[in-house]
Amino acid sequence: MKSVGDLAIAVEAAVGPLLDVIDSARLDPRLPVSATQFRVLTVLARRPGLTLGSLAEALDVVPSSASRLCDRLAATGLLTRTPDPRDRREVHLTLTSTATGLLEDLRQRRCQAIETVLTKMPTGSRRSLLRSLTAFAAASEALTADLIEAEIITPTADGLGVA
Repeated sequence: MKSVGDLAIAVEAAVGPLLDVIDSARLDPRLPVSATQFRVLTVLARRPGLTLGSLAEALDVVPSSASRLCDRLAATGLLTRTPDPRDRREVHLTLTSTATGLLEDLRQRRCQAIETVLTKMPTGSRRSLLRSLTAFAAASEALTADLIEAEIITPTADGLGVA
C-alpha cells in the first residue's frame, strides 16, 4: 500500500463481502419491516428516546418523511411516540418490546451468518480480524471525541449533532 488513501480503498472493497453477509441475514422477505424501517429501528435502538426531529436529522430526511415512517412503525406496534412533558411540540420515540425482540432476532441471524463464514477462515485470521475491527472501532470513537473537542459536532441529549 502506498498511502492511507490506498488502504482505505482496499478496506472498502474488502468489507463488501462482510456487509453482504450482514445484509443477507436482514433481507428475509418474511420480515415485517422494510430496509428503511429497519434503519429507523436500529437508530432508535442505539439512541432511545430520540426526538422526531433528531431522527430525521440522523436519517438525513425531512421531518415529514421521518414522521410518516414512525406512523407506520407505530401502527405495526414497533414504536411508541411520547410527547415531551416540557415541550408538547417535541415527540420522543421509543421501541416497543416487539421491536426489541425483532432486532434481537436479526442480531442472532447476523451472528449466525457471520459464524458460517468465520468457520471457513483459519483461526489466526479470525483473531486478526477481531483485533483489526476492534482497533477500527476504537479509532472511530477517538475521531468522534476529536470532532466533539474541536466543536465540529456536539453531544446532545439524543445523540450527536453538527455544531
